[in-house]
Amino acid sequence: MWVPQQLPEIAGPLKKAGLKLNPKQLANLTGDPMGAVVSLGGCTASFVSPQGLVVTNHHCAYGAIQLNSTAEKNLMRDGFNAATPAAEVSAGPNARIYALDSIQDVTAEVKAAIAAAPDAIGRTRALEDVEKRLVAACEAEAGFRCRLYSFSGGNTYRLFRNLEIKDVRLVYAPPGSIGNYGGEVDNWMWPRHTGDFSFYRAYVGKDGKPAAYAADNVPYQPKHWLKIADKPLGAGDFVMVAGYPGSTSRYALAEDFDNTAQWTYPTVGGHYKKLVAMVEAEGKKTPEIGVKYASTVRGWQNAMKNYDGQLEGFQRIGASDKKHAEDAAVLDWLRKQGAKGQPALAAHDTLVRVGGEARANRERDLIFSQFRNTGAVGAALQLYRLSIESAKPDAQREQGYQQRDMPSFEGAMKQMERRYDPKMDRQLQAYWLAEYVKLPAAQRIPQLDKWLGGNDEKAIKRALDKLAKTKLGATDQRLALMKTDRAAFEKSKDPAIQLAVAIMPAVLKLEEEGKARAGETLVARPVYLQAVADYKKSKGQFVYPDANSSLRITFGNVMGYTKTDGSKQVPFTKLEEVAAKATGADPFDAPQSLLDAIAAKRYGGLADKRLGTVPVNFLANLDITGGNSGSPVLDGNGKLVGLAFDGNWESVSSNWVFDPAMTRMISVDQRYMRWIMQEVYPAPQLLKELNVAPK
Repeated sequence: MWVPQQLPEIAGPLKKAGLKLNPKQLANLTGDPMGAVVSLGGCTASFVSPQGLVVTNHHCAYGAIQLNSTAEKNLMRDGFNAATPAAEVSAGPNARIYALDSIQDVTAEVKAAIAAAPDAIGRTRALEDVEKRLVAACEAEAGFRCRLYSFSGGNTYRLFRNLEIKDVRLVYAPPGSIGNYGGEVDNWMWPRHTGDFSFYRAYVGKDGKPAAYAADNVPYQPKHWLKIADKPLGAGDFVMVAGYPGSTSRYALAEDFDNTAQWTYPTVGGHYKKLVAMVEAEGKKTPEIGVKYASTVRGWQNAMKNYDGQLEGFQRIGASDKKHAEDAAVLDWLRKQGAKGQPALAAHDTLVRVGGEARANRERDLIFSQFRNTGAVGAALQLYRLSIESAKPDAQREQGYQQRDMPSFEGAMKQMERRYDPKMDRQLQAYWLAEYVKLPAAQRIPQLDKWLGGNDEKAIKRALDKLAKTKLGATDQRLALMKTDRAAFEKSKDPAIQLAVAIMPAVLKLEEEGKARAGETLVARPVYLQAVADYKKSKGQFVYPDANSSLRITFGNVMGYTKTDGSKQVPFTKLEEVAAKATGADPFDAPQSLLDAIAAKRYGGLADKRLGTVPVNFLANLDITGGNSGSPVLDGNGKLVGLAFDGNWESVSSNWVFDPAMTRMISVDQRYMRWIMQEVYPAPQLLKELNVAPK
């Protein structure tokens, strides 16, 4: 996952792999094709027309599709196709498109601020202060959103400035039986046959500048947009991805890895499985609950299956032994350097100690965090915290509660009505309270204990009966509370607000403890990770920073792989295999129009001669992770050949330990996307806009 600044270093390998463009062209991040790639703040997307049309994954647009769905008009099931721009619907108050404008290296300024701090918590505050100062200066010109990124554990800091487009509209989403074909059964699996694509459009004010949603806004006109590939993609061909991968932990300490493998993934995954079962059972009884929690459930399902895959992968490759051996090799190398190696050895000791301290109350921290961030209680805590922060000058407020954050804060309060049901919320709160009372006495929160008033089911029921009287389920109540001062919160008779007031001291105390630990690692981590980088370079290995949601480039070739059972996996799946998988029941309930088109061999001029049919999904040996979803897959000429949407089961553990032999990216082929829009769920207006209308 190369940072753009490393392009000169990888220019040779890029050309060797098959890049036809001059690598210098990729270094121009606001030029063609890189300037077309955008972030959705959790997924990646790209402009594909001069009228602000944006393509991304169906699962990336799923939240927007869900927000616009009801039990009667279920777009998740039936799909959405705006015949004209006037029919396009808002993707939600918090939908955003971030188009990169500039990257500035601010390492010297940030490191100086941290170094001048008197103690650990002072370092964390110094980092927060310098970040807020840099961001405020960066956002002085309206319409931009800035973010400070730390690379290699704090060895480098860069400030990214993005144009923030706030009016995002849903244009096209295929039915769920195409966009999510195979559902959780096929998630992370190969072979795959999913039409995981959707279209948004970016809108701006009439002056061409970003503006909140308004009926008379106009389509944004990007300087660059991707062109659909005119040469058929085949096995062995060069492909590259530019995108915004979320996070990897390839440089994590062995102790952190063991905690994740032995506790975090099994524990959190286990909770998610129970929560999914609860919501699905309730959704069967009350369809509207199923619709409201669909996006939440899908997130849980994706995470728990990902965790299962990672755990299986860790076992297969002996990941713990590898991590311990890697750490031991670095430490041994440092010891051999005598006095020169001592600072990094001391830094390693600090990181091990601080990690141990953070893990001491991991059960409490997980349960208390989940409880206090659920539904009405979560809203009450956020609103009360806003009243506390609003009394401070803007620059001194906690991040997330500054003036720049208010549009997103208000958006979250508004869209809660489409993702909240009091009956379901009560069940989720009951689950976490039942888990809380199992905690040992030493890990309990005194303020929560006092509010709960007992350790048994009766106490929990009493507490939930009290909470059920909250008025925070109403959107107008939540929005009104955004303007309420702290004193009014502390006099409130609303039970959710009373709970928020009661536990806020504990929330703030835990936050301070976390900041003190973070302050220790701010000094130790960059020292140790620099030593790791120096060690790898001494062995002739490439070094790139862990993913951190910033722009990265990854490249390779279309290729299959051999599974652990010895079966050889071909790099493309085909139309006829979609039909062969169809059972008529979810998740393999392919639409009849799709099955009819396949049976009639209606390929619409999109068949690949080598396959004798239309390709559906393809594999390539690229390095991606969560956040890369929706990333454009480009050929050697920088043209769009598909969208990244998943990895194979064997690649899931690569977040921690990269395995080049087994790691594969799964993408939806642009020819399948066009075939769906031609033959199955027709969108002739979009094909024309994409300049690929059938002749």
